[in-house]
This record gives sequence, C-alpha cells and structure tokens, in this order.
Amino acid sequence: MLNKVILMGRLTKDPELRYTASNIPVCSFTIAVDRNFARQGEQRQTDFIQVVAWRNTAEFVSKYFAKGRMIAVSGSLQTRTWDDQEGRRHYVTEVVVDEAYFADSKRDNDNKVNAVFGDNNSHDIEGFMPIDSDDDLPF
Repeated sequence: MLNKVILMGRLTKDPELRYTASNIPVCSFTIAVDRNFARQGEQRQTDFIQVVAWRNTAEFVSKYFAKGRMIAVSGSLQTRTWDDQEGRRHYVTEVVVDEAYFADSKRDNDNKVNAVFGDNNSHDIEGFMPIDSDDDLPF
C-alpha cells in the first residue's frame, strides 16, 4: 500500500515545539496550501493542513521556520482519535513529516542570503561578485 503526501505552503503561525514524557521533540504546525484550480470568477481556495514532525525534524522546523515562511514537506497521512473529558470522540487527520525543506529564500534579516537574489550586497558573500555587464552569458 502507498501513503505518501507532498505539500508546499505557508505556515499560518509559528511552529509549536513540545516534548513528550520520554523527552522526544514533537512540533505541530499548520500549512496553508492553495488549491491548483479556481472556478471562473472566483478566488482560489486555500486548505489549512495540520502537520506534525518528530525528533530532529521537529527541532529543525521549530528553529528555522516561522509564521508566513514557505515550507515543503513530505510524509504520510495519519488519522488519530481521542475522547475528551466529556466522553466525546474527536478525530484528527494530519500529515506526519518525514522530510521538511525550505521553499522560499530567506528574508532580508537572515544571513545575507538575499544578496544572491539581487540586492546590492552581492560582494558580501564569499565567492560571489556583482556583474556590471549587460553582455550575454557565456553559456
């Protein structure tokens, strides 16, 4: 059988890192994912997908991602249930992350990475120099 989910979207709020009683990191967050289609005259709809990451992936996501950042995740779909204090059964369907990736460039405040994408500080990154020529590229 196959259970594989691949999503790319923006975090709706900062990830929440917690630890289990066994001191295992677990990180929960929600990704806003635009649908691929929209009816004529209507705006594209967005799905809000609950996601959970464990162990090293949980720590990675909580450290490097924040509200509004684009993230790509792959994992599996999982459904779980629990009963609340009043005896009502609750169901949750969520993506359990195997891998998480950066899906956008870092923001201006982050480690000079935006210099590669065209600001005037290109010379600040080791090995990169601004090109002042409008000539065709040699490849």
